Amino acid sequence: MNEEQAAPPKPVRAPRFGLSGKLLVLTILFVMIAEVLIYVPLVANFRVNWLRDHLEVAKTAALVLEAAPNGMVPDPLAKKILASIGARAVAMKMGATHYMLQPSDVTLPPISDVYDMRHVATFDAVVDAFKTMLDDKNDVMRVVGPAPMGGEYIDLVMDERPLRTAMLRYSVGLLLTSLLISGITAALVYLALHYLFVRPMRRVTDNMMAFRADPENAGRIIMPSGRVDEIGVAERELAAMQTELASMLQQKNRLAALGLAVSKINHDLRNLLASAQLFSDRLAKLPDPTVQRFAPKLMQALERAIAFCQSTLSYGRLQEAPPDRRPILLEPLVEEVHETLNLAPDASIRWISAVERGLTVEADYDQLFRILLNLARNAVQAMESRAARDPGRDQVRITGRREGAVVVIEVSDTGPGFSEKARAHLFEAFQGSTRTGGTGLGLAIAAELIRAHGGEIRLVEGTIGATLRLTIPDRAVELSAHRGTGARARA
Repeated sequence: MNEEQAAPPKPVRAPRFGLSGKLLVLTILFVMIAEVLIYVPLVANFRVNWLRDHLEVAKTAALVLEAAPNGMVPDPLAKKILASIGARAVAMKMGATHYMLQPSDVTLPPISDVYDMRHVATFDAVVDAFKTMLDDKNDVMRVVGPAPMGGEYIDLVMDERPLRTAMLRYSVGLLLTSLLISGITAALVYLALHYLFVRPMRRVTDNMMAFRADPENAGRIIMPSGRVDEIGVAERELAAMQTELASMLQQKNRLAALGLAVSKINHDLRNLLASAQLFSDRLAKLPDPTVQRFAPKLMQALERAIAFCQSTLSYGRLQEAPPDRRPILLEPLVEEVHETLNLAPDASIRWISAVERGLTVEADYDQLFRILLNLARNAVQAMESRAARDPGRDQVRITGRREGAVVVIEVSDTGPGFSEKARAHLFEAFQGSTRTGGTGLGLAIAAELIRAHGGEIRLVEGTIGATLRLTIPDRAVELSAHRGTGARARA
């Protein structure tokens, strides 16, 4: 393992501007936008109402003009009236008569702006309001409004500074009140979103970082909070994903430990088998008939065992040698499997071979031997696990027949069969074992080897015990089409 592979993963730094900060900024921004949208029409409406209020007061002064003899009001009284309404002059038109309330010794400055309050458009009111607030000059404006007692209009000439001062004072009061309300609203919204979304998301992200640091620790798997919304769904899915990942990592470590253990004993085991092979060579030279009968088989078994040791790690590296397919007789191969299992005629488990005479199959002899040996040994071990054995009941049956260009081999037993849990992962390594202490590798190896022959292996449903069916084609054919043809032929 190089230094790059051995280096631990770099810790993930928390973002400087996290989700809480972004949420706070967005909340403040949206509240400010809402305040602006509220402030603009309010300040424009305040200006319109302020001017209309002064026009109402000016109507009282206009009534004094109408009641005065010849419409003439003494200058001291005119000054008091104009001072009370904050105007420089008041004029009113009643039919063809014009009334003017203005001291004789006062000269009016030029009029800078004219506002007709009889017809006020909303947009114009907003523009005029900000124009008044932003202009710091003390201009004189003319305000026109409806006259009392059926008059045509009333004019009010006054300075803009009092209006600007009133609008600024109103704006400050509105700003302070809005800031208080906005602060409370923003805090409530922020806290609600923080506790409903930010904290759960932070919990999920913290758990993901902790699980990444130690994915094999089952204590790092997130505990769903039981929420029924999208965050609850995310928590449950994350917990399921972490559980599956932890299980996969444990299986990977188990495979790695198994590979390491096998690699340690592989060398010594091959040496021991080589020594046994030398002794078997000497035994083959003895004249005893029994020795002469079994010595070749012993030598063949030792040679096969040595070959297995040389490729013992091939399954873990997914480097199983491709099959050397040749036409072989199936019946002698099945008999060799029987002899390897050492099931004597008086054994508690019966061996039944029902292979068609002269049946040949295009397969690798050693690999097909491994397949059948694994399946038959699993069947024997399943029946040996029973507390009570019955020779009339316990049996292993191997059948073989040809269906067109396909050879079908079935290995069946009358044992307890496979549990539902084992059926779900029957041909996966370390998953399909049904007995205590089993590794679950036999079925996985058989499935891999049979697929290398272009065939398939599957569990036959509805049988006593367990029946595994192997299908090996002589040439490349569609197995799905064969199953349909075979079913029709059997029907």
